Amino acid sequence: MKLIAILLTTSALPLVAQWLNYPDARTPRTKDGKPNLTGPAPRMSGKPDLSGVWQAERTPESEFAAVLGNDPRRLQVDLNDVTKHYVDIFWGLKPEEQPLRSEAVAILKQRKAVDQPSANCLPDSIPAGMFVLTFKMIQAPQEIVILSEGTNPSRQIYTDGRSLPKDPQPSWMGYSVGKWQGDTLVVDTIGFNEKSWLDGSGHPRSEGMRLRETYRRRDFGHMNVAVTIEDPKYYTRPFGFKTGLNLIPDSDVLEYVCAENEKDHTRMGVK
Repeated sequence: MKLIAILLTTSALPLVAQWLNYPDARTPRTKDGKPNLTGPAPRMSGKPDLSGVWQAERTPESEFAAVLGNDPRRLQVDLNDVTKHYVDIFWGLKPEEQPLRSEAVAILKQRKAVDQPSANCLPDSIPAGMFVLTFKMIQAPQEIVILSEGTNPSRQIYTDGRSLPKDPQPSWMGYSVGKWQGDTLVVDTIGFNEKSWLDGSGHPRSEGMRLRETYRRRDFGHMNVAVTIEDPKYYTRPFGFKTGLNLIPDSDVLEYVCAENEKDHTRMGVK
């Protein structure tokens, strides 16, 4: 079962890393000293500051149970490491509702027999990489840098007014530019290669894919995210979804080297 393979792979990933629970002086706190996650969002130059260590909202166990059975814990994996949008970017849609072209269907069939890129120490890329482990956003005056705790390389979102490149060299993470619309950051990304998957199920992407994201930090500890994907080569129409990010306060992301001292594949009999 493809879903089981996804969960087995993600179970080998590191747990959420913390930098000795170091208290950040910029974090608003309640009277008992705990982070006040419903406090006001910080701002930089008049705009919300998106900086922080974030994790996508976890999928309720009841949603996984609808696919895995009444007791998904029987798989002996940590469901906290996986979200539904990583498992399947069309989660919740019936097969006949998914806007797949025949080319995409053929690729999905081929990928049922192989591991997703991250199982071979390659990037999950975006949007998939956002829905597994934590990532750190660092906001500067002219760009936002995103550091992943998984296999993804760093990502740069330029907010200095530049346009997207006319003829980008295909890459894992693409080329991203952002602009503010009120308190919402709108990010456009192009220039992807076709090596990565949109999710753990194997939905493909082409070099012509365009990814649009919006980020709105509604308070100190919560951010609304909307993702829209346009890829006419593999899909009959644009599609997307909305989700949320939760701040992990007083924390950090630590380095992660794929396959370093990794023994799970041998123990599980995965080849």
